[in-house]
Amino acid sequence: MSVPTPWVAVAVSYLVGAIPFGLVLVRLFKGIDIRSVGSGNIGATNAARAGGRGLGALVFLCDLGKGWVAPAVFAPWLATAGDDVAAVACGAAAVLGHCFPVWLRFRGGKGVATGCGALVALEPLIFLAGGAVWLATVAATRYVGLASILMGVAFPVAAWFLVGEARPALVWGAALLTVLILARHRSNISRMRAGTEPKMGAKRREAS
Repeated sequence: MSVPTPWVAVAVSYLVGAIPFGLVLVRLFKGIDIRSVGSGNIGATNAARAGGRGLGALVFLCDLGKGWVAPAVFAPWLATAGDDVAAVACGAAAVLGHCFPVWLRFRGGKGVATGCGALVALEPLIFLAGGAVWLATVAATRYVGLASILMGVAFPVAAWFLVGEARPALVWGAALLTVLILARHRSNISRMRAGTEPKMGAKRREAS
């Protein structure tokens, strides 16, 4: 059996990342189109608004899982296991699939949970470091968006200190994830500057 080309593994990673679990699960359990609720985002935070914390947690785990499976399962198709370039390429494809899913006309989520899943597969300690920042920020401010932004900033810093020059592809991959998280949270940044960003537990008006 021949080994698939690198592009096949990257393409499969993108397609798996593009599965809109938030949209599917909220519609399945609540009969609601998540895009008509709160921020209109298909991610776990908005799923929790639409269907409760339990459903939000399930969406988070599913989105995290598709980020994990790309570097853990599909990356070996590109090269031998342990090749960071292959793993980072597949992880990045899954995150981009979540943010820009072909099924939803490229209007997807913000990539946080899927990016976390990729990091769990690549180096769990980086995820744990970022997760600690997320928890501390939420505890101090109750702003989920701010917590996600600061967690994203923490990822390349943690990657540099934990793996440094030994795994440059991973450091660069974490840095690119930070850029994507910042770009996808532009609306949160604008609302925080305006003082209109809702805190955790606060209900938001339905999106028009």
